[in-house]
Amino acid sequence: MKKDSLYIVNSISELHSFLNLPKPTHPLVSVINLSEVRYSIPEKTQSIVYNFYTVYLKKNYNAKIRYGQQYYDFDSGIMAFFAPKQLFAVESDSTTKAEGWMLVFHPDFIQGFPLARKMKDYGFFSYAVNEALHTSQKEEDMISGIMLNLQEEIEKMIDHYTQDVIISHVELLLNYCNRFYNRQFITRKHANNEILSNLENLINDYFEDGFVEKSGIPSVQYIAEKLNLSPNYLSDMLRSLTGQNTQQHIHNKLIDKAKELLSTTELSVAEIAYQLGFEHPQSFHKLFKGKTNVSPLKFRQSLN
Repeated sequence: MKKDSLYIVNSISELHSFLNLPKPTHPLVSVINLSEVRYSIPEKTQSIVYNFYTVYLKKNYNAKIRYGQQYYDFDSGIMAFFAPKQLFAVESDSTTKAEGWMLVFHPDFIQGFPLARKMKDYGFFSYAVNEALHTSQKEEDMISGIMLNLQEEIEKMIDHYTQDVIISHVELLLNYCNRFYNRQFITRKHANNEILSNLENLINDYFEDGFVEKSGIPSVQYIAEKLNLSPNYLSDMLRSLTGQNTQQHIHNKLIDKAKELLSTTELSVAEIAYQLGFEHPQSFHKLFKGKTNVSPLKFRQSLN
């Protein structure tokens, strides 16, 4: 369905029609060989929403993908993931051609299966496009093999085992992608260490410049936006480097600042709580004790 320059694709059948492909064998899941796709983009920029999960493995793609204000040039061995209702945009001046695979499955297809509950654990479905997965040739071959197996299973005669087998393949694919992302965090360690350094400086400046008293404790969303990353990607990357997510890094800095104030000032615990952005001193007390195993007051008394 077209709405101004926005294309909303609600079903797998609509997607096949949109891509000028034959009707899908299964109404809720499909694997598409991108070399068979030929469609022209009528506008310079085309915004798209798919109301189903989408996994791309793209090679030699002659268009740009825009996610928010960020652009990403797809090259060989690149994977991207979209959850239902996510908005992205394609820019191209000619007929779009690509190589690779596209897996799409409707949330209804996995409803009632353990995978439906597990989907929230695959953080890469909410990564920004510029945080796409770069695959090695070996990884690319493995993903392509799973896609091919999925395609063959979907095109078989549907029986009582079809859904179980397809979902097991989908889960296998997503678990491999989790592994590959973890590998990417490690192989890009130099760049990620720079992000970690910028994070530390950003949080330090926030506390030192008094923003916490004016605006409250910084949110994960705020920190991620300042670093030009999506919240999930930032937390997953930090967890791979330090064992702690973004929220934990913020809390650690908060506790360090609290210890400093408890040690060097005569402010009451309630005054320190308000200065650190807490609306209620009880919340500060709970966090401090949870992190240090002692209450703020006990910590101050232990210094004497």
